[in-house]
Amino acid sequence: MEKKEIFEQMDELDTRMGQFHTELGALKQRVKELLEENKRLSLENSQLRKILKRETVPEQAASAARTETAGAKPKRQTEAASYEAITVDHSDGIDPFESSQQAVGEGHDNLARLYHEGFHICNVYYGHLRTEGDCLFCLSFLNK
Repeated sequence: MEKKEIFEQMDELDTRMGQFHTELGALKQRVKELLEENKRLSLENSQLRKILKRETVPEQAASAARTETAGAKPKRQTEAASYEAITVDHSDGIDPFESSQQAVGEGHDNLARLYHEGFHICNVYYGHLRTEGDCLFCLSFLNK
């Protein structure tokens, strides 16, 4: 009887070891997924920090220049002035819809800027962070 009990205990131990091995494999897979997600989020975070830093430096310089002026304008006036500076004067008779070449160039420049900031612009992965270098789909789209 002792031999039978020993074999039963060994069989039970073997079964538990198989279960532990399966659980360990699942845990290892989950840790791998979490590490990959952490790396992806870290890369995206650093990209966004670079973009934020690049955009806030000129904004801070502009606000410092505005406060140094002798007559500070109310906020609505400065917003209106900045909007007027952005808009294009079409009083020369040129219809803005006829100048599609300029609009296409501006859109292309925006897409190129997004691509160089590390995001996909292709229809396959649009808006996702590029983590593996250049994307052939994006590059072919930019070269069109």
